[in-house]
Formats: sequence, C-alpha cells, structure tokens
Amino acid sequence: MRWKTLEYSGWGRSHRARGDLARPERRADLARICAETPAPAIGMRRSYGDAATNDAGRAIDMTRLDRMTGFDPDAGLLEVEAGTRLGEIAAALAPRGWLPAVLPGTGFATVGGAIAQDVHGKNHHHAGSFGQHVESLTLLQGGATVEVAPGTDLFLATLGGLGQTGVIVSARLRLMRVPGAAMEVRETRAAHWSDHLAALERSDAPYCVGWIDATATGATLGRGIVEEARHSAGPVAAQTRARKVALDAPGLALSAPVVRAFNAAYFNRIPPAGRTRLRALPDFFFPLDRLHDWNRLYGKRGFHQFQCVVPPGAAKALREMLEAVAASGLASPLAVLKRMGPGRAGMLSFPMAGWTLAIDFPNGPAARDLIARLEAMALAAEGRIYLAKDALAAPATIRAMYPELGAWAHEAARADPQGYLATDLVRRLQLRAPA
Repeated sequence: MRWKTLEYSGWGRSHRARGDLARPERRADLARICAETPAPAIGMRRSYGDAATNDAGRAIDMTRLDRMTGFDPDAGLLEVEAGTRLGEIAAALAPRGWLPAVLPGTGFATVGGAIAQDVHGKNHHHAGSFGQHVESLTLLQGGATVEVAPGTDLFLATLGGLGQTGVIVSARLRLMRVPGAAMEVRETRAAHWSDHLAALERSDAPYCVGWIDATATGATLGRGIVEEARHSAGPVAAQTRARKVALDAPGLALSAPVVRAFNAAYFNRIPPAGRTRLRALPDFFFPLDRLHDWNRLYGKRGFHQFQCVVPPGAAKALREMLEAVAASGLASPLAVLKRMGPGRAGMLSFPMAGWTLAIDFPNGPAARDLIARLEAMALAAEGRIYLAKDALAAPATIRAMYPELGAWAHEAARADPQGYLATDLVRRLQLRAPA
C-alpha cells in the first residue's frame, strides 16, 4: 500500500495538516495497514475543525471502501462499508422505499464519520441520533477484527467516539420505510425570537428546522424561516443542478452589509402566508451540497462554526448568544436553530434534549474571541458544544461539558493503548489524557 504526502484540512479550512495518507481499496489492504502502521481513519473530512486531521502523522482515507454489501428489503437492514456516503445510500434506496433514519446536513458524510460523530438531523426530536439505528459494527484494532454489538461499553465508546476505539470497517444499519423520494415541505416566516421558538415547539412534523437571520436586532431579533417536512410518494420534484465554487472568495464577499442584504432577501422570499411545495429529497436534506466547495466562499482563511445545545429551560441563553452575534456584525448567512430530543448513542455523543444553535463565522481574531464568549455562555447554561464543528475549545471546557469523558477515555485506552489513533482534535483537547 502506497502512502502519499498531502496537505489537507477539515471542512472549515481554518486548520490545515500535512502528512501521509493511504487510500486502501480492499479490506485486506486496510487490515494490513492497521496491523503494520496503525493510524486514524478519515472519510470525506466534513467535520469542520481538526477532528479528521493528523498533522505530521499518517491517516487512512476510507473513501474507496464504499460498497453496500448486503440489503434485506423485508427488514430494512443494510450492510455497508464505512467509506460509503450517506447521500449515495439515499439515492440508491429511497426509490425502493427505504432511507437512513437519520441524515445530517450533507450527503457527503460517510457512514464511518456518521458513527464516529453520532450525527443528528432535522428529525432528532423524533428519531434520535444516527448511532441509535446502528445494529452492529465491525472494527479493526491493530490487526484484529472486532464485532461490536449495541449495549456494550465498546459500542458506547465508539458511537460519537471520534474513531479512537478502532478503525470502523463496516456497519449494519436499520433503515426506515418511506413512501418515495420526495419531500413535502411547509415554509413559514417567524417574525422574531419568541415566534421562532413557538413555531418549532408546536410542530408535530417528522422534520423541523429553523433558519435564523443572525444579523437581525431589536424587535426582529431571531426572525427567520421554519421548515416542516414529511416524506411524500411524489411525483419526485426535479433536483436542483449542482454548481461549484471555483475560487476562494475575497474577504468582502461576506462583509456585514452583504450578509445583511442577503439575509433580508432570503427571509422575504417566503410569502407572509407561507408556502408548501414538493422538493427532491437531496434538496431538502442536503441543500448546501448543491454548491460544491461552498466553504471557499469564506476565503483562504476559512471559517469556524459554533454549535451548541442547551437544556429545554435554557432557551434564554441562546437568545443572549444571538444578541451577542447580531451586535458583533460577524455572522454569515448560515445560522440554524433546532429542537432536539434526548436521543444519543454514545458516551461522547453531542445531542441532549433542548435547543441547538449553529452559526458560521469567517475565521479571524474577532470571530475567535466571540466564539470563546459563546462557549462560556453554553457552559454556564449547562450545555455542550459539538466536537464535529469545534476547532477552538479548551480541554477544561470539554471536560466540564461531557461528564462521561473519563469512562470513554478508559475504553479508548483499552482499545488503542499506544495512542496510534489520536487526531489533532484529540491531542488539542487532551481527551485521552488522565483527568
């Protein structure tokens, strides 16, 4: 197996790494690498920060191990390799009446990455996290193949465990039935923060998400658009043609005046009475995938996303965060508010019952300072931040937010005592260091 030295990064492009990558095409090649030169596994690198980088070290690119190896159409059980993209699973099986029960915001995420981060979607309040629909999985620990079943300590440490318990080779997923490959989507305006929260809270739709105009202030603070969606038998709407961002955008592309103007136009595109329309499944679940390499819109310095979740009674903390963001003038058009249920599969899983807020910021000193303030506010509200998005947090912050970190670190040490699988994020946050 050949190793190739490359420079690469997470999706936010604020943290870059240089090291040797291998791209095995067969499981035998993967097993040989894990036995001879163990290294962390990475997928499409859609984590925003440094979760999928190993600067000055080696990493295993799993994207060629992307086969769906078995499907039971009666039970809806799918056997799949870890490098398979979730969007490819949806495209192949939705027309046959099956879909992964949880889909994140990009179809480029791999099964292995979805397990390692225990991702969630627009239906978390109904369906829980991705890991709750994993029937079993296979790991490589060194040269040994380990079958992992739900309920075991190893399973709980692997789901959301950042790839530190072994290289995820394959998984068996429990899919859900759907009537077709279309989505019926209802879009309504939310005039302000309280209106936005109330709309999300009273929704009984299987999928519900709010886009927030993070530049709005005063009486319109928290205004936005609420999307509620259900699966539909169709007819399938035409899928939007994907485009590509060919160059890094200049700094002025996301300046405060430009973002304010864009957000106002985006809000006003929805009629005051709302609208209902049929959308292609990828256009609803993966809207940003229609613009390939959209991360280049933030320029060469990249960007950060802050995402936190706070308990149900701490919505006031999110409002205060939004006030700080609006006052800063740093927000981008990408800001999302969702209601979450209690579902989580692992010791380091991000979800908890309550509210989650996610906002992107162009990378720079002012944004880093603001994110530090937002993290402190999330901690004070007894919330936590999402490790799939983080590139800036301090070790003490994460230890305070994740009470099962010690138990997870114990399992990770048992699985990988030499620390071969540590990534830049694991080292930065000292996740495997003694408490």
